[in-house]
Amino acid sequence: MVAVPPSPSPLVPVDRVHAARAVADEVGVDVLVVTPGSDLRYLTGYHAHAMERLTALAVPRRGEPLLVVPRLEAPMVDASPAGALGLEVLAWDETDDPFARLAEAVTARLGAAPTRVAVGNRTWAEHALGIQRALPGATLELGSPVVDRLRMVKTPAEVTELALAGAAIDRVHARMGEWLRVGRTEAEVGADIAAAILAEGHVAVDFTIVGSGPNGASPHHELSDRVVQAGDVVVVDIGGETATGYRSDCTRTYLVGGVAARSLREWYTVLQRAQAAAVAAVRPGVTCAQVDAVARQVITDAGWGEYFIHRTGHGIGLDSHEAPYIVEGNDLPLEPGMAFSVEPGIYLPGRYGARIEDIVVCTDDGVRNLNEGTRELVELPG
Repeated sequence: MVAVPPSPSPLVPVDRVHAARAVADEVGVDVLVVTPGSDLRYLTGYHAHAMERLTALAVPRRGEPLLVVPRLEAPMVDASPAGALGLEVLAWDETDDPFARLAEAVTARLGAAPTRVAVGNRTWAEHALGIQRALPGATLELGSPVVDRLRMVKTPAEVTELALAGAAIDRVHARMGEWLRVGRTEAEVGADIAAAILAEGHVAVDFTIVGSGPNGASPHHELSDRVVQAGDVVVVDIGGETATGYRSDCTRTYLVGGVAARSLREWYTVLQRAQAAAVAAVRPGVTCAQVDAVARQVITDAGWGEYFIHRTGHGIGLDSHEAPYIVEGNDLPLEPGMAFSVEPGIYLPGRYGARIEDIVVCTDDGVRNLNEGTRELVELPG
């Protein structure tokens, strides 16, 4: 029986690797080398396991790209979406030097040894150094100027996957009253949330942040044994990975076992206005820094500026955090298809904190919000 190659995936267009080659040529990179991780999955659809054996996609600025893989894993390439891309697969044996074979193949395509080699940002050091040894005359640099250009702008199929992930995490937040109660520890609540993230449509849990009371003033607080107390303000930031690799990330703030005092409501309203204003500012041509400034100005004008201690947002896709970053100093103009979080926060050390986070997509004429849950301070019974 003849094996049928996989069909092209709408999430991995057949011309994506060649688009990377065009960007590499434009920026003067001789070859882009990408090892297992989200960049490789994005470019080829091959979700390879990172390990000491070298797997690498090499995209020279001239000549055809190739995928270097251990021979024992070559059948896995054929069975993945990469099998439909027509890539040359250079399978190496256990006694081969895969770095030398990669260098030889790239040099043959270019007609000379490359002098500028861009490697994926999260390439293991032993692989980057192996490439450097095999190409001693080359300068290694980061591959993000090549790959990020492509990854930042999502296709309609990618936006659909992010929307499905957003809806799934919204369903988890909608169930928060089942678990977030007075007398339970953050760790207990976090365990229930993690189970729900899987039950509601994810295949893996990326993170569960449950910051109760003073712990809410630490934006990346780890789950602890602190017991939720009546009147606690609780920051819940959760996200996971779907079967296609796309991510969710959404933060809501809760008040457990109490009624919000007027001062708390006024303070929280400032955060709501900042988040809504930043979302409304998203449109093509507006820079990442300008969106950050909109959120920051609202909070600063209300007197809380020193307590907004992080950027306003980050890109999302096959990674929870990727380009573009919504932060002061990033003058990158937004383009339709860019997907990122808008998540201002206010953190009062020793007291409590609050954050509101949605994933949004820049559209041709504005913005699409991929999270639909309430952005109010949600009051839960004790």
